[in-house]
Amino acid sequence: MSGLDTDAVAAWLAAHLPGFAGPLTAQKFSGGQSNPTYRLITPTRSYVLRRKPPGVLLKSAHAVEREFRVQRALQDTSVPVARMHILCEDESIIGTPFYIMDEVKGRSFDAPAMPGLTPPERHAILDEMNHVLAAIHDVDLVQTGLTDYGPSGNYYRRQVDRWCAQYTATATDDLPEMTALMAWLDAHIPEDDGQRTLVHGDYRLDNLLFAPHGTACVAVLDWELSTLGHPYADLAAVIMQWSMPATAEGRGLAGEDRAALGLWSDAEFIARYCERRGIAPIEGFHFYLAFSYFRMAAILQGVKRRALDGNASDPARGLRLGEYVPEFARAGLFATKDKI
Repeated sequence: MSGLDTDAVAAWLAAHLPGFAGPLTAQKFSGGQSNPTYRLITPTRSYVLRRKPPGVLLKSAHAVEREFRVQRALQDTSVPVARMHILCEDESIIGTPFYIMDEVKGRSFDAPAMPGLTPPERHAILDEMNHVLAAIHDVDLVQTGLTDYGPSGNYYRRQVDRWCAQYTATATDDLPEMTALMAWLDAHIPEDDGQRTLVHGDYRLDNLLFAPHGTACVAVLDWELSTLGHPYADLAAVIMQWSMPATAEGRGLAGEDRAALGLWSDAEFIARYCERRGIAPIEGFHFYLAFSYFRMAAILQGVKRRALDGNASDPARGLRLGEYVPEFARAGLFATKDKI
């Protein structure tokens, strides 16, 4: 069972999506904790449907409307995205807004150690990941019509305030480490340096699709947290993810011999990114890293709360991920002392 009213979806698509013809079946993609995603199968082709989850949601969360807008805006840029077809904002169809996009065939890598690949292949994949990240941050906001995709002003001031509020609204335990981390970030917001770019918001290897038989990225997925902001938030998120345990849940590289595997060091990835964008070496990177740990802790706390409330896409996995909240909070506090 997909949990999706395929008859209602098929009837709406028949009336609104040119070229659509049923009958329609649906398969839910496993794993994701945010917006439930389904493969829609028809006799002639397949699509992907992404919807808001049911239940009471935090303000601004699960914004499939924004996901649709930004990916449509990026269609003719150097950032690879799936082709967007149509957005349905009528909640009466299946209970929440949803959008339809092409299904992109490609390879995904849940584990950043990429078992099964050769060292040169791993190196090439990370080079492509670095290239696409720089391309996202170099998107022309005027040409793509995204100048109003996020508010102006100090991005980190805004983000710290937002995620502190989100965390407080979903907290289920008293975590002194999280309280201390929020206080440190609040007191160390960097001055606005004028950089205002498109920010993906959840940039990591498992949100990228690569060519079935190559190392080119064919689609960047999961744009729910995208906005206009400061590019180092995405860069620090990559480094943060790699510090996690090399497990199915951690999806990190802790303890792995990166050189032997053909993987980049943190410093190499950051330096190549700066080269690609033609910018100076980054000062005060420890703030951006601490912020990344903090935001992930707040996100996972929300996942845990949705699982407890019965609104998560995968409740059992949501509870497991929620167990990482204290670990991210502690890692964020440690990062505040590491002057990278």
